[in-house]
Order: sequence, then C-alpha cells, then structure tokens
Amino acid sequence: MEFEVIIVGAGSMGMAAGYYLAKQGKRVLLIDSHNPPHTEGSHHGETRIIRHAYGEGESYVEMALRAQTLWNELQEMSEQEIFVNTGVINVGLPDSPFIQNVMSSAKKFSLKVEQLSAAEINKRWNGFSVPEGYIGCYELDSGVLMSENCISAYKTEALKHGAVLKPSSPVTSINIFENRVEVKTEDDSFTAESLIVTPGAGARKVLKLIGLELPLQEVRKTFSWFDTDEGIYHSDMFPAFAFELPTETFYGFPSIKEAGVKIGRHDGGHPRNMGKPIEEFGTYEDDTQDVSRFAEHFLHKVEHHKMGKVCTYTNTSDEDFVIDKHPSYDHVAIACGFSGHGFKFSSVVGEILSELVTGDRKTKFDIRPFSIKRFDK
Repeated sequence: MEFEVIIVGAGSMGMAAGYYLAKQGKRVLLIDSHNPPHTEGSHHGETRIIRHAYGEGESYVEMALRAQTLWNELQEMSEQEIFVNTGVINVGLPDSPFIQNVMSSAKKFSLKVEQLSAAEINKRWNGFSVPEGYIGCYELDSGVLMSENCISAYKTEALKHGAVLKPSSPVTSINIFENRVEVKTEDDSFTAESLIVTPGAGARKVLKLIGLELPLQEVRKTFSWFDTDEGIYHSDMFPAFAFELPTETFYGFPSIKEAGVKIGRHDGGHPRNMGKPIEEFGTYEDDTQDVSRFAEHFLHKVEHHKMGKVCTYTNTSDEDFVIDKHPSYDHVAIACGFSGHGFKFSSVVGEILSELVTGDRKTKFDIRPFSIKRFDK
C-alpha cells in the first residue's frame, strides 16, 4: 500500500497527528517500537496536568488553549474519560519567574485566574499547608488529562478513519528523497510522500537516521501516590497543583477514582541509559524521599507513601520544545524534546504536524520559538 504520510513514533504527538491526518482522508501509516499506550514513554502514569496561564512562558498559551479545545472535542467522541476539570493552582514566591509568567499570561489572554495568599489557599483547601509569603494563582478552567486514555482514544479514532498502525516495529533506516520517503523496519519497507518524526524517548537514535543531532538528554523520572483522606483530597474538591520552590519544582494531582494523591518532582532526576531497561521504582533513595518531604511540608494531611512509577523526560538544553520541519527537507516534520511539560499539548501538536505535511505545509501557530535552528547559535 502506498501511503501519503508515514509517522515514526505513535505515542502522544504521533497518534494525535495520525488521527488528524486520517480524518482528512489521508493514507497514514503509524510505526512504533512499542504498542502505545505503553510504559516506556513520557505518557506513562495515568494522569497529566493541563494549565493555560503558562508559567513556562507566554509563547505556549495560545497552543494550550487550542489543545484544551481539541481535548474537549476528543472527550465528546470518546467513551473514555479524557479531561477532569479539577482546576489547577500554581504556587510560588510572588517574584518567581514562574508565577510572574502565570500572572502575565492570565492578564494578556483574559484567563480565569484567581490570585490567593497562602492563608487563603490553606483556608479554601485545608489539605494544603502553604507557608506565609507564598501566593497561588488558581486556574478555574484547567485540570487533569487521563494520559493513557487520551492516546487510546486517538488510536481508536485514527484506526476508525483508516490509519494503519504497525506496533512493536523499531525503525532501522529512513531514506529521504526529493518527493518521497522510505522507512524500513526489521521485516518491512514502506514509502510515502511525507514523513512525521515524533520519536519520544528514542529521539536521539531516530534523528540520526535523518541526519540530525540535537542537544537532547533522556532523564529517568518518578512519581508517587500517597494514601489519602478522600474527604479532603478527592478530585471533586481539591485541585491539581504546581509548586515552584526556591530550589525545587513539584507537581501533583488530587485523588482521582480514589487512587490517592499523586506527587512528582519536575526538576532533578537521573540520566537514562537508553541502551538498558529503565531502572524500576525504588532504585534510588530520592525516588520516595523528595516527594515524601514535599508532602510533609506542603500537604500535611496526606498519609503514607503507597506506590510509585517511572517515566522518561526527553529534555532539550533550554527545556523548550522542538516543532519544526527538517532543515533540508520541506516534506519532513519533527516534534521532540518536550522536556517533561509536553503531554498537555499533544492534541494541538498533532494538529500542527498534520498542517506541516499537507497543503501549503504551514501552520497557523507561531512555532518559531521551537525551531531546530535555534541550536545553531
């Protein structure tokens, strides 16, 4: 079968792109070295936060808002739960860049964000114990994405519209010609007019196949669940949260479906050797120590550590994304290096990628901040 677009990497971004292309009637092949959703990528672990007033910079806000619209549309199509509107509170010192960006984004884009003092936070949600001097920016329309459900739903819809999925098939070579591409796996070869590369944690290995080497680092990350008083921390009454402390950054989730409060540390982690299996949870002392210490100080009514899981961040040197066309080939689009804050955008990134390989191969979004060429400086 001759395809119009081949997508290498059918995880968060790739599966979304596959759906948007198949929906247009394009002949799409999705190839993945695993069978998504799976435990080897950054989407592992059931839930991800979606925030709109973005602490990482205003350049993300329009994409975040479009992503939310697309998640809502997916929720309407799917029988699975996609989005839980818990609200999100961003907590930090008033002069921290993160909090300043949140407030600036909220003002510029007229977002529903309420500023609260530490005392007001602790009074409204008595599961918090925020120290005096900190403030919170509470986003009413934000919340939690059920990450593995999201990928499963896009997978169902893509296949329904005629996309072909080839799972458990590591790519061995990619040849790019003037008007077509050839992608080989261990047991097959495929050709198409255009190529999308969304390789997740395998980015460095796959990008070499198309002649690119970017400053990427895979990092082993962990997150944990804690036993919880559902009367305090249930998702019906407690928000998702992000805390920027002077030397650390944490994020977390209320108890969804009585799973307990989930907490992860965004910074830190251990470099991952992609040639070996990822180390299981508990290999390092800080797997439990960091989040337990955070819970003790800031969520004083959380109970015992229950369990933890592992995922992988693929970080760029500046922690901004890569979303661009290949510097030498207009019919090849690339998305990678999402640096631990990309999942919420996977719906809109999939849409952007579908635009970059069809029609005039342009997107309506300003993706200049995510250019590959920024690393040439």
